[in-house]
Amino acid sequence: QVQLVESGGGLVQTGGSLTLSCVASRVPFRFNVMGWYRQIPGEERELVAFMTSNGQTTYGDSVKGRFTISRENTGNKIYLRMNILQPDDTALYYCNAATSYGAEYWGQGTQVTVSS
Repeated sequence: QVQLVESGGGLVQTGGSLTLSCVASRVPFRFNVMGWYRQIPGEERELVAFMTSNGQTTYGDSVKGRFTISRENTGNKIYLRMNILQPDDTALYYCNAATSYGAEYWGQGTQVTVSS
């Protein structure tokens, strides 16, 4: 069974930085798209960023210019470098992966808390 495992979350002060990682295990193929979403309790899950297998990236409006998604060329591992963090970035961050035939997978999430 495919597993996505996130790491790197934590508590940081306003203006600080964090880097999240997500690694997919038990995957005998390369995902077409991998990315990050975030969610605050009581609100809908929000796109943070995703990257396609050919390197195209898309970012949510609220993180453009501050966050950078990257992906290892081999395997299924992605990163999210988060700079100039703000209290509004506080959320549970989820790793997402999708295949070209529509299968989609989610990690359990890693908490990011930005103190003011």
